[in-house]
Amino acid sequence: MKIKKLYFGIIVISIAVISLVYIISISANENYPALQNYNGQIDFYKSLSCGCCDVHASYLRNSGGLDVNIIEVEDISKIKSQYNIPKSFESCHTVIIGGYFVEGHIPLEAINKLIADKPDINGILLPGMPSGSPGMPGRKNSEWIIYSMSKDSTTNEFMRI
Repeated sequence: MKIKKLYFGIIVISIAVISLVYIISISANENYPALQNYNGQIDFYKSLSCGCCDVHASYLRNSGGLDVNIIEVEDISKIKSQYNIPKSFESCHTVIIGGYFVEGHIPLEAINKLIADKPDINGILLPGMPSGSPGMPGRKNSEWIIYSMSKDSTTNEFMRI
């Protein structure tokens, strides 16, 4: 009798977990319609030893419903040079999506705006590794300014979050 109750409990818990995962996957990116409709490749360049990069990639997958291709490189500076990312704006990883670069721990809200608006720029940047940003520990203690970088490498404010 105890074994039947145990099996029944395992089945009930399994169904609950599967249902929860299904609901989360369906609603994961409903707040990000441009990302929900994005079918292109997403390349996530990171160094071999960066742990916060893995957390940010998981955030993009789980909260954005995105299919992220992680590419571990020995020298991340080569990717930053390839996209002309200014040293003062560098972070620990670079994402390439829809022909744009996304530098740093940028929230999905900004990535969705980038893909939806399709501005004539090279990409967006969140300098450093701000506390509380996706993938970073701590609390958000100030407004994040996300910058755009134009084709001529000038930077301007893209949005504030």
